Amino acid sequence: MQASHLWCLLVDKVTNLRITNSEPLPSPVELCEEISRSSEQNSVVRKSRETLHSLIQGKDKRLLAVVGPCSIHELAACREYAERFAKLADELKERLILVMRVYFEKPRTTVGWKGLIMDPKLNGTCDIPEGLRIARTFLGEVLDMGIPTATELLDPITPQYIADSLCWSAIGARTSESQTHRQMASGLSMPVGFKNATAGDLKAAVNGIVAATMSQTFLGITEDGRASAVTTEGNPDCQLILRGGTNGPNYQAEYVKAAEEALRSANAPVSIMVDCSHANSGKDPARQPAVLDDVLGQIQNGADSIHAVMIESHLKSGSQSFPRPLNDLEYGVSITDGCIDWSSTEACLRRSADVMDKARFS
Repeated sequence: MQASHLWCLLVDKVTNLRITNSEPLPSPVELCEEISRSSEQNSVVRKSRETLHSLIQGKDKRLLAVVGPCSIHELAACREYAERFAKLADELKERLILVMRVYFEKPRTTVGWKGLIMDPKLNGTCDIPEGLRIARTFLGEVLDMGIPTATELLDPITPQYIADSLCWSAIGARTSESQTHRQMASGLSMPVGFKNATAGDLKAAVNGIVAATMSQTFLGITEDGRASAVTTEGNPDCQLILRGGTNGPNYQAEYVKAAEEALRSANAPVSIMVDCSHANSGKDPARQPAVLDDVLGQIQNGADSIHAVMIESHLKSGSQSFPRPLNDLEYGVSITDGCIDWSSTEACLRRSADVMDKARFS
């Protein structure tokens, strides 16, 4: 028996003992060529990133509002949402930069539906190749409407498949402390927001921002899907996202001031986004407008470090339990975090535009 064959037999006895299936993915370049971006779509992405760079650096005085469904699960409802969103974004563009949440990956505390990329059929079959195709296709549809796109990047492989379609991205509360995600963020071509930790502490997110602004070398994959050593130059366009924590909300003026001081002390960009949902609303979506009003009051009083807000919003309010039979799902209602409905969303954004007109453009 040849030594190489014997070695393989020995390896077989100690590796992949708990792997039940491994399905090859298309390489990033194959999928990107299969579902290509048009010059018009690329223009939306490029111009939006340039605008957000100016906003984070304090040059553009408009308010960034990252708004939309907690997660994408029903494409027809999200297309309808995007159509409404596009009209409002164009109407308010002199005072607000509206970016739509197009979230395909969902972090789970234990188990549960992990998003459209991981389980596009919502039935536990986890057809990831199809999920990547659906995600890339839907991002193209949103860009075709002229809408800038935002998502949370959870798996470090995902950006190779969809990053060219993203204008802004988030590193979540559970991953802001992750070295892998900090390194990934340092090489992303779009602005990135780091959320404070689920407990409410800012340190992990601030440290994450510092790490992401610096050059990093780490393990990654090339466009043709080969493992590689990736070196980045660092990402200067990072924001701190205040989302509250287990001890309560952190959107009020004293917390914003503390966040400013933490960023300055770390020599990091002083650009703050307030997430009106999650712990800041006590996980009650109906409280999001009240959180927003407090933030708008701070802006009126001169809080120039608040560059952005985030709102979870869908066609209809609330959320519905999942898993359940797909035929039982209500159209336009979130299956993850609860959202405010479209009429409340429109009222919130119009109110925000009015405040910005008086606070920063009068």
